[in-house]
Amino acid sequence: MNESPKKTLIIGATENPTRYANRAAHSLLRYGHPIEMVGLRAGTVGGQPIQTGQPELTDIDTITMYVGARNQEPLYEYIKSLKPRRVIFNPGAENPAFEADLRKEGIEPIDACTLVMLSIGNY
Repeated sequence: MNESPKKTLIIGATENPTRYANRAAHSLLRYGHPIEMVGLRAGTVGGQPIQTGQPELTDIDTITMYVGARNQEPLYEYIKSLKPRRVIFNPGAENPAFEADLRKEGIEPIDACTLVMLSIGNY
């Protein structure tokens, strides 16, 4: 791996191994990226805790969204307060209105799949 680790917050994290958010957590760890996770229920994935609510976090480079647009609104201010460099909207999470708002804040929105980005080396 020739890229530097990017601390990533997974929003919509789950212990359910069939969900993409869970697979992304394992992939990010495998590729050497430290993770934080926020989900509806507390738990663990890959030995890392899933937190609930809006925990205070620092140094978040990337947020990867696994929450549909209709459930994102309560998170808008929280996400902006973390000042990530970018927010990845995984398939099903795309939200053009919020993406425009993020751009105004200097945060890069990306419509992409975290798993694909990791697998092809452009994470």
